[in-house]
This record gives sequence, C-alpha cells and structure tokens, in this order.
Amino acid sequence: MKPVKAALLTIAMISAIIVGGFGIYAADAAADHIAIDGYGVTAAAR
Repeated sequence: MKPVKAALLTIAMISAIIVGGFGIYAADAAADHIAIDGYGVTAAAR
C-alpha cells in the first residue's frame, strides 16, 4: 500500500470513529431516547 493511500485510509477511519462517537453522544443527550452501542448495552444497564 502506498503511503498516500494509507494516510487517506487512516483519515477516513478516524473520521468514522469521531462521527460514530458523536452520533452516540447525540442520541444519549436526546430526551427520552436510550443510546444503544450496537452490542446491546444501553445506558440504562449501567
């Protein structure tokens, strides 16, 4: 893999992690909405 492709893939993956984290945060902050992280663990289970 060329360094440019590796750098672009790294940027894309980090961006996806940030967007996913923001989505979970926004859903958790919304009124009357329980955030689910994809593994079946909810904020109510803590």
